Amino acid sequence: MKKLIKAFSFPATVWFPKTEHNFLLFIICSFLLAMFATPYPQYAMWVGFIFAAYAAIANDSIQTIGTFIASNQDKKWWVLWIFIGGIFFFTMLFSWVTLGGDVSHGRLTSKGFEIAPTEFHFLQIAAPIFLLILTRLRMPVSTTFILLTSFAATPAAVGGVLAKSMSGYILSLIMGLIFFMIVAKASKKYFTGEAKFGWTIAQWITSGTLWSVWLMQDAANIAVYLPRSLNTAEFIGFTSIVVIGLGLLLYYKGGRIQKIVTEKSVVTDVRFATLIDLIYCVILFYFKLYSNVPMSTTWVFIGLLAGREIGMSIMRTSDNTLWASIRLGLKDASYAILGLVISIAIAIGVNDQLTVDLMLTEMPEQFVQGIVKFFSRLGL
Repeated sequence: MKKLIKAFSFPATVWFPKTEHNFLLFIICSFLLAMFATPYPQYAMWVGFIFAAYAAIANDSIQTIGTFIASNQDKKWWVLWIFIGGIFFFTMLFSWVTLGGDVSHGRLTSKGFEIAPTEFHFLQIAAPIFLLILTRLRMPVSTTFILLTSFAATPAAVGGVLAKSMSGYILSLIMGLIFFMIVAKASKKYFTGEAKFGWTIAQWITSGTLWSVWLMQDAANIAVYLPRSLNTAEFIGFTSIVVIGLGLLLYYKGGRIQKIVTEKSVVTDVRFATLIDLIYCVILFYFKLYSNVPMSTTWVFIGLLAGREIGMSIMRTSDNTLWASIRLGLKDASYAILGLVISIAIAIGVNDQLTVDLMLTEMPEQFVQGIVKFFSRLGL
């Protein structure tokens, strides 16, 4: 018992257990808790939510606040916590007040996700645990696919999410490539020496806006376990758990998955971090207006980083060669595809109405229709 308590004591293992032995022990205990909680919906929804919040924050630290963490290594962690945690609370409060208790900013009102679960399958509660394992391996997998698809009622719902996410990847890849090819030479000339304080202010404003817009998309990933309309006590529990998780994230400076950001060229420079966050924010805001269908912001983020890295390599301002930049992009995309395969497998295992044949016939049709609709709106 003493070893078990020690294995999960702060600070060594509250965020992620440091040793593989402790991590394995943590995963086993998590699966057991999920198994025992599943038959009791009133408890299972909170167990699933806590696992989902933990996993989503851990894996999605590479987005939105990944570049923010990388370029603010010199700041106190609790200062960043107050800033990031405060924005989270007020963004959720706005949705909760204006949408009658809904904290997903309307994302869970879309077809296939509008009804809160009244009973749970073991795989729905365990899905975040699989996400934790992939995070441990530093894989930038999509929390949207792994968490939300286990609640998708139809292949059409999965296809809609997939189409919107792939559209986001393509758009962000193109925008990142073009934008950073244009600014690459100028940035090499003018982004020299220590950045002026004005860049820090600009980055905090941009990162704060991005964080808020991102939450409007991704809060659905963890809120899917809870009632679609939260009462006051449920809202306090929802926000408190996530704010504590954000504090741990910032205390440990993003964890292992943060390498996905830091291995890219000069992201620790506040000027480049500001530009990345600005483009990312614009893309997410566009998709917020585009439709209420949930989407994977992970695909948008890795597409943006890939486009940026390739664009800078073409202009010879990157730390990596063109081939190395392409390999980085392919590596991130391959991990995200792995997460997609796992999420579809979980969805089929959870929902008796979903079969492999049905997913292979109906989902691609919805996916193609979504892609065509997206590019037709762009006038292409």
